[in-house]
Amino acid sequence: MQARKKDKMEENIITIEDVKASIRNIPDYPKKGIQFKDLTTAIKQPEIFHFLIEEISAMYMGRGITKVVGIESRGFILGGALAARLGAGFVPIRKPNKLPAERYSVNYMLEYGEDSIEIHKDAIEPGEIILLHDDLLATGGTSKAALELLSHFNPEDIYLNFIVELNFLNGRKVVGDDYDISSMVHF
Repeated sequence: MQARKKDKMEENIITIEDVKASIRNIPDYPKKGIQFKDLTTAIKQPEIFHFLIEEISAMYMGRGITKVVGIESRGFILGGALAARLGAGFVPIRKPNKLPAERYSVNYMLEYGEDSIEIHKDAIEPGEIILLHDDLLATGGTSKAALELLSHFNPEDIYLNFIVELNFLNGRKVVGDDYDISSMVHF
């Protein structure tokens, strides 16, 4: 059965266009005027889920990643799988009051309000190489806040990866030119 399943996956050659077409658009969510990109319709498909994990991990293989940091909550979905493929540890960045030990916290603005995120103070050692992963780069506010949290640890390097980037919101400019940023799908 395993061999048959693998043969079937190899027959179905997935492309970035397939991934893009599989993402559902939900108008006016979570607030009027926002066009929410729902990746659950993409990752529920085994071929696309596998494709995303393989393609993203291939981009970072050999770069010495020691920790994959996933941003709550959709950054957890592929983040853990990427960490396993890269032989790295996984560290969650969570919403307030979800982490039990001492933590760093930062407040930031979203395109539809204000939020805050946290990380355990003992999550990362100085000099580590980090892959910061989230599902989507929009205005860059959450990513910029995550980078602020990660600056407490004095990492050697930080790479940023997203499945989707909303180019028209210019999130890359907010994050800044100091980082290697990759996104698979662009809208």
